[in-house]
Amino acid sequence: MLLMLPVFPLLLAAYLPGRIKAAVKHPMLTATKAWALSHLLANGMLADVLLFGGFLAWAVLDRISAGKRPQPAPTVVGPIRNDVIAVVGGLLLYVVFAFWAHTRLIGVAVMP
Repeated sequence: MLLMLPVFPLLLAAYLPGRIKAAVKHPMLTATKAWALSHLLANGMLADVLLFGGFLAWAVLDRISAGKRPQPAPTVVGPIRNDVIAVVGGLLLYVVFAFWAHTRLIGVAVMP
């Protein structure tokens, strides 16, 4: 569960230009890698390995290919407010998803 903690803030940071997005470069791919790795560590069935391993492989290969593409002009770092929104909103989403939404949407309780 600790590995999932940065996932939601990184997902929000992908859409909110700020210092997090500038530092991580591709926050959504980083979030996908952390999400897939944490689920691979927690689940060991063949279907889980295929699903989460496929997402992890895709994210790793996409990040490698993103490094080889021509880079656009440097992005302007947004206000620190965007980073605060990403972190606070992401942590709130984490709590809601871990304690309520995962069970309702996925059908598997995170913490029994």
